[in-house]
Amino acid sequence: MSESVNVSGIVLSAMPIGEYDKRLVLLTRELGKIHAFARGARRQNSALLAAANPFVFGTFSVIAGRTAYNLVQASVKNYFLELTQEQPGIYYGFYFLDFADYYGRENLDGTETLNLLYLSLKALLNPRLDDRLVRRIYELRLMTINGEFAPEEGSLGPSAVYTCRYVMQAPLEKLYTFTVTQEVLEELERLADRQVRRVLDRRLKSLEILEAML
Repeated sequence: MSESVNVSGIVLSAMPIGEYDKRLVLLTRELGKIHAFARGARRQNSALLAAANPFVFGTFSVIAGRTAYNLVQASVKNYFLELTQEQPGIYYGFYFLDFADYYGRENLDGTETLNLLYLSLKALLNPRLDDRLVRRIYELRLMTINGEFAPEEGSLGPSAVYTCRYVMQAPLEKLYTFTVTQEVLEELERLADRQVRRVLDRRLKSLEILEAML
């Protein structure tokens, strides 16, 4: 049997399998996006019951299988429970997970995307920040990380251009330290909508739900 390895990451999605199991998608620093079975995670006495859910961030002990990993232990650092109780914050959160899943690849260093996702979920919990702005910062930076963001500076006003450059280049810990005017936010929304439509090769269900809720 293969030895277990510890990875730091976040649960992007969790799907029931059979009577008691779950199939998880994890975004990890060390292994990129991986699939893992959480055996017995739906049993009330399972040690994995609380950990095998979307938004859970922590350290996961996994063993490589033939087609997926097996989750054997988890040490949770953040459940993001406050987010799951907020509307529309929870819908933004599921979209953020889904967009990270879209770009995730196995054996691709997931450090920058994971850090961005974690900070963005935390930003959704900040009452001083507009969720609409958090969403656009997240989208633009995630597309930048993956080399798919084209600023379109000719179609933007000076303040929006400056904001885009900042979002593209600023240290991650500085991303959610500013606000913008309503006019600039609307420019960013139009820009991000065009860019997301351009890069996606399929419609994200979470995005459809978010836009319906808004």
